[in-house]
Amino acid sequence: MMFANPRFVHKAFHRTWNSASVKRLSIQNHPVKFVPITESRAESLKTQLASIIGEKHVSRAEIIRSQHGQDEGPDHGLIPDLVAFPGDVGEVSEICRLCHKDGVPIVPFGTGTGLESGISAIHGGISVDVTRMNRILDYHPEDFDVVVEPGVTREALNHHLKDDGLWFPVDPGANASICGMCATGASGTNAVRYGTIKENCLNLEVVLADGRILHTGGKDKRPKKSSAGYNLTNLFVGSEGTLGIITKATVRLQAQPEAVAAAVVCFSDIQSAVDTVVMTLQCSMPMARIELLDTLAIKACNAYNNLELKETPTLFLEFHSSEAGLEYQTQTVEEIAKGNGGSDFQFATKTEDRNRLWRARHKMHYSGLNLRPGCRMVTTDVCVPISRLPEIIKITREDVDKSGITAPLLGHVGDGNFHVYLLFDPNDPEEYKTCKELANRMAIRALEMGGTCTGEHGIGTGKKNLLHAQYGDVGIDAMWGIKNFFDPTGIMNPGKVLPPIL
Repeated sequence: MMFANPRFVHKAFHRTWNSASVKRLSIQNHPVKFVPITESRAESLKTQLASIIGEKHVSRAEIIRSQHGQDEGPDHGLIPDLVAFPGDVGEVSEICRLCHKDGVPIVPFGTGTGLESGISAIHGGISVDVTRMNRILDYHPEDFDVVVEPGVTREALNHHLKDDGLWFPVDPGANASICGMCATGASGTNAVRYGTIKENCLNLEVVLADGRILHTGGKDKRPKKSSAGYNLTNLFVGSEGTLGIITKATVRLQAQPEAVAAAVVCFSDIQSAVDTVVMTLQCSMPMARIELLDTLAIKACNAYNNLELKETPTLFLEFHSSEAGLEYQTQTVEEIAKGNGGSDFQFATKTEDRNRLWRARHKMHYSGLNLRPGCRMVTTDVCVPISRLPEIIKITREDVDKSGITAPLLGHVGDGNFHVYLLFDPNDPEEYKTCKELANRMAIRALEMGGTCTGEHGIGTGKKNLLHAQYGDVGIDAMWGIKNFFDPTGIMNPGKVLPPIL
């Protein structure tokens, strides 16, 4: 059912004071109520949008709308009423003003590579596709930063940078857009050394629900650090389009390393592999990547990529350094691995060999699907303190095997983040339900171990129920208060991230 919203205000903070404390009185939890967008209303909206961005940049075609309602996750997405393709920030601002005035839901759309239904148009409305805005604007190689529009993808940016000896290291695997990565709080295989998008984002330009344009670090500002006021930039990192549309991102760049080497090393069990990681980090080895694949993940990787890796728990490693430093690092880590029972330590120093190895890692989504042709997968992630990683992986592996579900397991083990690819028959509702239950139990375990219900995938609709378990009443109240300030009519990606107040 498609809707549009005439007026919605979610009053998250109702408080009463007494002499002893602030008490939680009655928090009104009004559901978002939208008026259906009729055929005539949709045509009217199309006409108004065409006056802003041109007729050829507005679509009501079902095939286009369908492409903008479904991400790469397993949950069936709902399609928007219209899709708009603005060409600059001014057009985005005008679209938001129109929707704010008429109470029409807005769903920002980047590349559609998310996994938690973040682009599903739950209440219909307008999908704002920003891929036309694909310029690299202000490039400052001497300052190691660049400003990009939301249509610029990670691979496109790195292609632009390579001749200057620079690169953007945040790598979630998919060729996601830079601004989309900011919106979802992405990270990836390089996070253990270079950090997540949060540490690499310096400033954002955001169009708010009413069309106002906010520069979270100040207009045209790009310092490497600041203690000026509230950290608005990190407020919007991970907001998943619920607070505004990111139309520009200023991000850090890194120098390409002088020398790079990759390696794989096999272990008899997960504990030994994680012990190797912990000891490596304790020795202050500046590892670029440390990835763990369990036995089933290696089996899938071999079958899909024509590799011949030993099918046991395996670490994929990458070293970035000078030529002299590289030799020291690789020898040290090899000794640590052997001390923990590691074997078959294989190096890859040639670019083509390293690319082949990491290409196989990045194709794990498809490698997993190849284990059961015709299946789909619930891809879930959690993050825990590294010391608890062997325990949660062991329990999760046992839980999955007991259920009968096929599920390779892998992770960015250097920062305690791991993923499980839970495969299910799309024609078997019970199997899908089992996968969702496994994912939920995995997240609860992570929270109990001092971790988070998602390290990098985000909340979307898939993990809303877990957000309250992580933050509690006060945390959810605070988030609703922020949401209401930036989006008082509730039109920005409604139904995502925030759970109802309990």
